[in-house]
Amino acid sequence: MIVQSKRAAEPETKERILRTAFQLFHEQGFHATGVATIVREAGINPGSLYHFFESKDQLLLGVLEFSIGYLSPAVMEPVESLNLAPIERIFALLKRYRDGMVRHGCRMGCPIGNLALEVSDGYPEARRLIHRNFENWAQRVEGWLMEAGDDLPKQLDRARLAHFILTVMEGGLMQARAANDLKPFDESVAVLREHLNLLRLEATQAKGDPSDGRTSKRGGMPRRKESSRRKR
Repeated sequence: MIVQSKRAAEPETKERILRTAFQLFHEQGFHATGVATIVREAGINPGSLYHFFESKDQLLLGVLEFSIGYLSPAVMEPVESLNLAPIERIFALLKRYRDGMVRHGCRMGCPIGNLALEVSDGYPEARRLIHRNFENWAQRVEGWLMEAGDDLPKQLDRARLAHFILTVMEGGLMQARAANDLKPFDESVAVLREHLNLLRLEATQAKGDPSDGRTSKRGGMPRRKESSRRKR
């Protein structure tokens, strides 16, 4: 019974370590966070940490694996629960990141974006996992763009647009941190909205293309039926 109880507690302890390290790496950075701090904040002894992770570098990889699964319940599902149209859902998502910057005084930014800048060059395996995190984020947004259906042009590369939205988010946060001002983030999001509005307009105009036999190109007005009687 004691052995079974210990085994049952292991996943809980491991997740507590990962959650704690994830938060500390976000707040302080990977290099600035010591193992002693992680152990203290997680409420465990050093042996428990090293039972799961041979080194701090291995813990970093564990955190990056953890964050792939953490994205959905922590970030995406709360946005999806708002019951917004797919395109507006994107701006609600970006607002969550903005709200975080407001709470922390233009500090911290995106946890994965921060690690990308800090550790990618020196840790090839971490670089791979960081890329997977970015792809995971972009794929979820791409799914929302697919849900938008004919609100966007049919020929639009929605995967490419999702990656562009990721770039707006990460770039806007990074510039806002550097400026200690939300203006760069807000301006980036405003340009994204203008771009999406133009895409929606293009999609609306395409619905009124005369080739569909329903409306004329000019002004979206109904087409007149040609008279079957010819002038004599």
